[in-house]
Amino acid sequence: MTMLATRLGHQLTTRLGLRPTRQVVAPEVRRRRRVQLTWALLVLNVMTFFPGAPHLLPIPGSVGKLIAQGALVGALVMVLSVNRPVRIRPSVYVALLMALAIEALLASIRAEFLLGALFRAGRLCGFALVLWLLTPWWTRRDLLLVRTHLMVLWAIVGSVVLGLVVAPGLAMTDDRLGGALWPIPPTQVGHYSAVAIGLTIVLWMSGLLRRSVALASVLVCVPVILLTHTRTALVAMVAGVTIAGLSLFTARTRVRRAFLIGLVVFTLGALTLSSVVTTWLARGQDPAELGALTGRKAVWDAILAQPRSTFETFFGFGLSNKSFNGLPIDSNWLGTYYDVGLVGCTITVLLVVFVLTAAWFRPQGPHRALALFLVAYCVVASFTESGLSEASPYLLELTLAASLVYSTSTREGPP
Repeated sequence: MTMLATRLGHQLTTRLGLRPTRQVVAPEVRRRRRVQLTWALLVLNVMTFFPGAPHLLPIPGSVGKLIAQGALVGALVMVLSVNRPVRIRPSVYVALLMALAIEALLASIRAEFLLGALFRAGRLCGFALVLWLLTPWWTRRDLLLVRTHLMVLWAIVGSVVLGLVVAPGLAMTDDRLGGALWPIPPTQVGHYSAVAIGLTIVLWMSGLLRRSVALASVLVCVPVILLTHTRTALVAMVAGVTIAGLSLFTARTRVRRAFLIGLVVFTLGALTLSSVVTTWLARGQDPAELGALTGRKAVWDAILAQPRSTFETFFGFGLSNKSFNGLPIDSNWLGTYYDVGLVGCTITVLLVVFVLTAAWFRPQGPHRALALFLVAYCVVASFTESGLSEASPYLLELTLAASLVYSTSTREGPP
């Protein structure tokens, strides 16, 4: 009787077109892991290898750059392996991003350093292509890309902490924490820590992350960002979390409780630790250096005074390494204006405004809060950091925000 029942069950399963659970779940798990690996490779690609920075592992500069740049090729191969047959979702954001990449490629043809500019423009085109091929996974209910990004950030911050434990003197060069295993500048370490803190807090406020995991993440990442002495990342993170929290304020009791606790802590800190906070923010600089924005203002004035033709005004000088006369530009908007002109600036503004507007009109919930955090962070950081017009962590995170506000009737990945 048992054998007969088993045989009848198999026949009924076959006729109904069903499959055992293991055979159904396993391919989906493999696809999800390949999507996660694709995103991790994109993050590795934007982790620029700085051979001049002190690091513990004996990685030659050429090898390190090859690993970082080759990660984009690996991401393209991986996304093509999982997106078969190739399918993409229509998106205004992706259309604007592709327009920016094409405009950067056209502007780079006339660049003074032709090969470098064309390489950066080609990299931006490949970067945009991979993001376009990932659009079928933008609408998953499980926030796959957000969770993957947070896990990758945790891994990066963990490597920085490990480097601090193994070689504290190397990691704390110039009294600012940087990556000792993989050469990550303190500003980028601060950026990764700030975004990890923000995503953790917003996910916890939305009820999508356990308290123990959120507490562990914050307790590790907060000291890291403080040791980097990165003011931009800290201010941008606070602004982004505040805006995201306000979007959830009426819907979540824990959000209102967290705001109350934060207000009390801020008040007590302002009364008792004001001198410590002021010293940390000053970072050993005098009022003249602070007024000149650590030398940024002189570079910005020089960029605006740079003679340029009508073509260069509208389309720029081609993609550069975001430096001017050997000095970093450290401004997304002036760097964009210098590289891709007024047209590139307009497209970048449209990218930000589109995501911000879509997030603002999205129904209240985790997707809206996460998107608002990421957009607010990118906007605040863009004044003293560059990256929204090139393949960078900022562009990757702006795309992550765009994926959260994508509106469609279905919320499934490709079958």
